[in-house]
Amino acid sequence: MASKIRKNDQVLVISGKDKGKKGIVLHILKKSKAIVSGINIVKKHQKSVPAQNKIGGIIKKESPISISNIGIFNKETKRSDRIGFKFENGKKIRFFKSNNKIIE
Repeated sequence: MASKIRKNDQVLVISGKDKGKKGIVLHILKKSKAIVSGINIVKKHQKSVPAQNKIGGIIKKESPISISNIGIFNKETKRSDRIGFKFENGKKIRFFKSNNKIIE
């Protein structure tokens, strides 16, 4: 089955500590979690690795968030929306359920 939320989609967090924030999906992990830019920021203690030019210290990075806690953002309605699938010209495409607009 095709994934409802994909890389580079603009999403809105619908539950959790970052509820109401928007971000872009950077990665999808195992079809159940996603890494979203600027969402679920955690502090990580990282050891320096001179061979890879990594600096050490406390860094801030995005942590995975469950896909059930995010919804795709509809720019026309300015809200999160549900996604449906339909076939057009032999291709499976995604569309917003609220206004039947195709998702690019």
